[in-house]
Amino acid sequence: MTVRLEHANLAVRDLDAGIRFLRTAIPEFRLRAAGEWDAGLRWVHVGNDDAYVAFVEAAAGEPWTPYTGRPGLNHLGFEVADAAAVRARLLAAGYAESTVPNAHPYRTRVYFRDAEGNDWEFVEYRSTDPAQRNDASLDGIAVAKEDGDAR
Repeated sequence: MTVRLEHANLAVRDLDAGIRFLRTAIPEFRLRAAGEWDAGLRWVHVGNDDAYVAFVEAAAGEPWTPYTGRPGLNHLGFEVADAAAVRARLLAAGYAESTVPNAHPYRTRVYFRDAEGNDWEFVEYRSTDPAQRNDASLDGIAVAKEDGDAR
């Protein structure tokens, strides 16, 4: 069986801002569904026929800050056909990059923060060879492997 991530579910304060960010990054995404859940808060599904992000309204709580060493989601990553085009669209719309583009020979990754501070990765692969695409040692970070599993 092939495994793939079918959807992610994020609580946000502003559904419209979340939709706007994701559809700016990936224009082919559409509003798949919308409604209210039992707490009277709205929810939406934004994506295509194969994958989506569910945004639900946050009732309360402190905003999440990625990469602070606390448990939680640091970023979501989407494979895209043209990372430079995603970058150009998001910059033109006023979103801030959170990580500068990197120099991996077989992939280009760009990272952006949405209006709520959530971090998003968009990766374009330039190889069909999984060994090249997945070689984290080419990112310039130390990587230990045991029995073929990256740790």
